[in-house]
Amino acid sequence: MTGADIMVKCLEAEGVDTIFGYPGVAIAPFFNSVLASDIRSVLVRTEQSAGHAANGAARTTGKVGVCVATSGPGATNLLTGIATAYADSIPLVCITGQVKTELIGRDVFQEADVTGAAESFVKYSYLVKHVEDLPRVFKEAFYIANTGRRGPVLIDVPMDVQLAEVEGFTYPESVKLRTYKPTVKGHAVQIRKVLDEVVKSKKPVIMAGGGVLLSDAREELLAFAEKFDIPVASTMMAIDAVPSSHRLNLGMVGNNGRRYANKAINEADLLIVIGCRFADRAVQQPSLITKHKVVVHIDVDPAEIGKNADASIPLVGDAKHVLADFLKADFAPMRRDEWIEQMQIYKKELNYHRNPNPDFVDPEKLVETLCNKMEEDAVYVADVGQNQIWSCRYSVIKKGRFLTSGGMGTMGYSIPAAMGARAVNPEKQVVAVCGDGSFQMSMMELATIKQHNIPVKIVVLKNGVLGMVREYQHYKYHDDYSMIDLSGSPKLEHIAAAYDIPFIRMENMDHIDEQLDQFMNTDGPVLMECILDPYDLVN
Repeated sequence: MTGADIMVKCLEAEGVDTIFGYPGVAIAPFFNSVLASDIRSVLVRTEQSAGHAANGAARTTGKVGVCVATSGPGATNLLTGIATAYADSIPLVCITGQVKTELIGRDVFQEADVTGAAESFVKYSYLVKHVEDLPRVFKEAFYIANTGRRGPVLIDVPMDVQLAEVEGFTYPESVKLRTYKPTVKGHAVQIRKVLDEVVKSKKPVIMAGGGVLLSDAREELLAFAEKFDIPVASTMMAIDAVPSSHRLNLGMVGNNGRRYANKAINEADLLIVIGCRFADRAVQQPSLITKHKVVVHIDVDPAEIGKNADASIPLVGDAKHVLADFLKADFAPMRRDEWIEQMQIYKKELNYHRNPNPDFVDPEKLVETLCNKMEEDAVYVADVGQNQIWSCRYSVIKKGRFLTSGGMGTMGYSIPAAMGARAVNPEKQVVAVCGDGSFQMSMMELATIKQHNIPVKIVVLKNGVLGMVREYQHYKYHDDYSMIDLSGSPKLEHIAAAYDIPFIRMENMDHIDEQLDQFMNTDGPVLMECILDPYDLVN
């Protein structure tokens, strides 16, 4: 067997059925070995998209996503996809080819120190110099990526290691890492302290973060919230933690979140933060938010507790395990009718009241209507920009998923991430929503969608400008606009025709139901352009 054969056998042993990548000479031995396996290889059109596609696959399956690139520019192009996954704690194994071991450090053709370049964006990285190390390295990589605080792991494999021959293959049954032992179970004493505070509190609020989704703890979170009648606010990474229509759902917090969610957190006497790092988009001034209340911070990563905000009761552990322990404890269910009723009042008083231009598509009604027409377990993938905030505020998530790039805010995320999610979930409906700026950062992936028959449905909110930057310049620089005009953009109907993909244009709200029905019911991929007022603002 060659090292490349071993790499493929390792992926098979981990249950990997789909990889996303782009070939080159330095990774050619690996891709040649893939031909002899049942692993599906999806050829993206740029390496960054391989990272995003693996990201979407990982988030919708709970398994580690796998992306592959060649050395040099292939590996450096992949870095943004790796950084995006790292910022949102998404488990990936990223495989890159490298020049021959004897040439490393000599600045030869397509050599790049990718392990060094990725150091800030990975949980761990490997430069494999001996073919015998491959099984151990792959076993460790998958374990590290999908345990503790999840994240990407990089494996850089020189070409000579891929070509080296060995006899036999044995994949390790277990991992032995002396310095990596993530805490999963919460401390019993701390769990009891939290529950005592829950019983004492009059106005508790849960703030759910992405860690709830990463630990597959949606059912446990909802059961805990319902048992103790606690409203649930979410960060951008946990919008789908609780169904949108649930009486306890407060929606997204933060500077672009729901005003009533922020007010509830301000007024709470107990704030239970689960799988959230108190990042600035969710909580701009943690010292103010945490005043005059008991703060419980639950996170699998002990480094996050106390980093941005003080915690009255720190609790290290995986969200699913901790919430399960809360539910197993001998405490009677509670009702907080007065506090919940106050939340309903805030929702009515503090909701956004828009005055959309009737000559254009209203993004609020578009997102709401689109979501209501999507299947219960559908996947909604939002890009970055104004489209992201409209999607976060107005999406209606039932039992499906809401994906976006929260921590890094990477434009061009939605189409490849949706593509990855649909590729590994052929039974699920997947819709990508992006702006005309972010669409042009990944529109080349229409070729991947077409080639591999991935029926992703794509909505482009077109306003002819970089909307979020324009809005910032409107408030900050008093309409002194710079570098936001998207003049010269292609006609999307021609782009769709070039890829032989059906196209729909929505110019206003006159026929929204009929056009969305056509969009959702068309077989295969569809591209829909929605014309927005360029002066429509998020805030």
